[in-house]
Amino acid sequence: MKTVVNKFTLSLISAAILAAPSAFAGETAHGKSITEALSDSTVKVNLRARYEGVDQDGKAKDASALTLKSRITVNTGSYSNFSLGLEVDKVDALVDDYAVPGEASEYPVVADPQGTDVNQAFIKYANSGFSAVVGRQRVLHNNQRFVGGVGWRQNEQTYDGVRAQYAAGAFSVDYSYIHNINSITSADVKGEFNLVNAKYKINKNHKLAGFAYLLDYEAAANDKNSSSTVGALYNGKFGKFLVNASLASQSDNGDNPMNYSAMYINAEAGYNFGQVTVIGGYELLGSDDGKVAFNTPLATKHKFNGWADKFLGTPKEGLQDVYLTAKGKVSGVKWAATYHDFSSDEGSIDFGNEIDLVATYQFNKNYGVLVKAANYSEGDAGTAQTDTNKLWVQMTAKF
Repeated sequence: MKTVVNKFTLSLISAAILAAPSAFAGETAHGKSITEALSDSTVKVNLRARYEGVDQDGKAKDASALTLKSRITVNTGSYSNFSLGLEVDKVDALVDDYAVPGEASEYPVVADPQGTDVNQAFIKYANSGFSAVVGRQRVLHNNQRFVGGVGWRQNEQTYDGVRAQYAAGAFSVDYSYIHNINSITSADVKGEFNLVNAKYKINKNHKLAGFAYLLDYEAAANDKNSSSTVGALYNGKFGKFLVNASLASQSDNGDNPMNYSAMYINAEAGYNFGQVTVIGGYELLGSDDGKVAFNTPLATKHKFNGWADKFLGTPKEGLQDVYLTAKGKVSGVKWAATYHDFSSDEGSIDFGNEIDLVATYQFNKNYGVLVKAANYSEGDAGTAQTDTNKLWVQMTAKF
């Protein structure tokens, strides 16, 4: 099945590219000529320079990374409801005293390897609430807890495949068949990934979403991540109160050698005091008898369980994260502070705690600055996580 779909996808891309010049060459009674379509095209340039410093127990040296991401994004205008998109990223390390993922080094890891990458390359059809995209593209679902782009890293995670979306009134549905994941290290991660997300907007203050993710990895080394996940999400506001809740169930899929079932729970409650919003939350990535735990391999995991990235893979004993966030805005500076307390789902293990701080300032629509820090303190002896401090200073420019 996978081979058939992959060939169909490639054939569709090739046919659309070959047809595009002749299709754009003339005008129709209802559409635009190639000249008009091209005149509606956009070209955007995005630059992001970032310093990341890491002090991690167990590593002989501290990491220092000064990287620059240069991105160019081109989107054509629409002709007969078809358009094309291309996005290329280049990551340069001006200071490279750090290890990249998978590298044995005396330095801690900073997951920003150098290189040039085609981030997106797609053909899109859009008409009357329906859209279909074929090729390499972003797929971001809900809060990105299960499917995301890892946009914090300099090289983004994008997806190769076919995506269809339909919206009618308050309801929308989103389905993707993905055959390859373009990871943040530019590695190709192949398999069959079916991603379904449906949303219903009750009103402006209350939203529901349901999702199903069937992941079947091709390489045996990734079989442990093959899983079936089904769940739901709710976001609500009651005046100055806010409530977010999510529940999901996960089990093994494909050639995963582990026969397991695990639960995911997230509950948040917050209050807007005017200048400051305070949010308290609980997140559980459950474990099946301490042998294997709920995992989210396609998520933007940096957003969750602490910015020190100590829990990018869920410990087999599971993970409980009790957190408290305060955030606000003062003189144009947006700020947030979060405290996390980590423990296991099975075995009563103390996984430590973390404090995360961030401040951002947007000078205008083109330029912005960010300062961010994470301080993780380890818990019980014998766990894999060690004391870690991280600091980021970032400048962005877009044109």
